[in-house]
Amino acid sequence: MKSEARVFSAHDALFDIAPSVERLPVAGRIALLLDRTIYGTLLFSFVLFAIPYGAVEPWWVASFEIVIFALTALWMVEGALSGSWRVSGIPLTLPLLALAAFAAMQTIPLGMGEVAGIRFQRTLSVDPYETKRFALKLLALCLAGLLLRRYAASRRRASLLILTLIGVGIASAVFGLIRQTSQHEAMGFGLPFLQLGEGYGQFINRNHFAFLMEMTLGLAMGLVVGGGVRRDRVMIYLAAIAPLWTALVLSNSRGGIFSMLSQVLFIGLLVGGIRGRRPEAAHEEHTNRLAMWLDRLSRSRLARTALALCLVLVLAVSMIWMGGDLLVNRLESLPQEVASEANASGANGTGSTGENGSGERRAEVWRATWSLIKTHPIAGSGFGAYKTALPPHHRASGEMIPEEAHNDYLEILSSGGIIGFLLVMLFLFLFIKTARERLREADPIHRAACFGALTGLFGAAVHSLVDFGLHITINALVFTALAAIATLKLHEDPPRRRKAASATKNTSFG
Repeated sequence: MKSEARVFSAHDALFDIAPSVERLPVAGRIALLLDRTIYGTLLFSFVLFAIPYGAVEPWWVASFEIVIFALTALWMVEGALSGSWRVSGIPLTLPLLALAAFAAMQTIPLGMGEVAGIRFQRTLSVDPYETKRFALKLLALCLAGLLLRRYAASRRRASLLILTLIGVGIASAVFGLIRQTSQHEAMGFGLPFLQLGEGYGQFINRNHFAFLMEMTLGLAMGLVVGGGVRRDRVMIYLAAIAPLWTALVLSNSRGGIFSMLSQVLFIGLLVGGIRGRRPEAAHEEHTNRLAMWLDRLSRSRLARTALALCLVLVLAVSMIWMGGDLLVNRLESLPQEVASEANASGANGTGSTGENGSGERRAEVWRATWSLIKTHPIAGSGFGAYKTALPPHHRASGEMIPEEAHNDYLEILSSGGIIGFLLVMLFLFLFIKTARERLREADPIHRAACFGALTGLFGAAVHSLVDFGLHITINALVFTALAAIATLKLHEDPPRRRKAASATKNTSFG
């Protein structure tokens, strides 16, 4: 009997399907309480770490790591009590764990060196302290992903996660719009370091704000277009999308706007293979011919391409109309800035391209990064050590030395060399393989959740070609959550909840 109770409590704690708490033994009740506490804290973390500039200051980053490590310890306790530490996606996470281990190896002393009479310990990383910080943060993000995969594995919990992410995006967008129209003081608007005319929302850098908008906007658009929202609630989601889109446009982040247009093309080209034909379509054939016509249209590649291009054109015109002269001027200056002007930015992410006028050339930054890559081709110069490793390769005459490459792909190659780059490519291969399996799920709601997450990830991936928004803690955490959603295999809701859902015909996240 004890063995059966232990197995039963493990299943309940993992999937949140206990029919009655009173039927569980004491250990099972504690495990269930820990299960809900861990997941609730994870959801609250998205709200907490979005507030203070996206958690860029070292002590906020340390707080994030402490929270995740503490939740991991609770997971160990909960697993011991419930009799299972089972979690999906460990093979998918292994390349990133190996990358964190490789970053830690870059800090191992390899002997003593001497420069100008000063002796020092030699390491693969030119800045071991920053590399250790990177390794800890990456480890925390990997653990956060595993925690989400364990505790968000039911449809109800995945729905809570999705709504939390969209809610954080909407709250940030609304705060940004209010700040843009109401801030009159030179410094401080709710947060002390929000400078008038600099950044957007709670972020000091407008581009970092755009990353959050892209990911949450892509998630919401993918859910709606992919058929993951009930038809009677589509308008609610469209109303939620409106402030996300508006804030992204008014932030005047050119990389963010380009990424959003790329997301529209992504949706237009792939939606036909996602929606398919809903199971209830046959019953609605005579009552909802418009929906069937739209489903048929979505399966035509030519029609999808034409529709996507039209949407991009309409969005481009509407963005220029809404953004006004400031956006037009920023778009017109883009060719000159790529060739001649791009700011270096601070290590804490407080600088922004084209805002401070330091006169650094973006093309020259990329050339200097390529020179750094050729100097350390195998093991790299150390993750997090870019700002220390670049100066000998930087030949531009700007007032500041760039501290980020403004291209995360080049920065990965310069920091981790071929070894680090191959580990990242291995993760991408496994991720795409798993996500494709989820897109073939029979459950249309499951497919829509995966499609929305992939749309958000695609926007961030495109923007990372010219910026470094994923260095910011909240953006990295949301990116991790989207990766988890895109690869989760959702389990059925609890029997009691499934019955209620059936009574209300709730067949979607909406």
